[in-house]
Amino acid sequence: MKVWLVIVGVGAVSLLLRASSLVLLRGRTLPPGLLGSLGLVPAAVLSALVVPELLVHGGDFRPLGPRLVAGAAAGLIAWKTRNVLWTLLGGLGLLFGFGALGWH
Repeated sequence: MKVWLVIVGVGAVSLLLRASSLVLLRGRTLPPGLLGSLGLVPAAVLSALVVPELLVHGGDFRPLGPRLVAGAAAGLIAWKTRNVLWTLLGGLGLLFGFGALGWH
């Protein structure tokens, strides 16, 4: 029961935070600099989630590990093809291939 109360509480707080910005900013125009900065937030969040996974494995820092190589290749595939499926297949294919060759 406590778990459900925590889940509902966290959901309610999250909803209130999101709704408050919509209510407080309704009818106002944001400065162009702020709008430009907000446009960069998704890339910053994605980088913060992905980069540590590419550079650290099992608690060890690996600057040239198989994850980084596969991730860089996936990034190149994404840039060239603009296709999510090919990006996933290429990156995961390389990562599993490296694992099959013993490079963990």
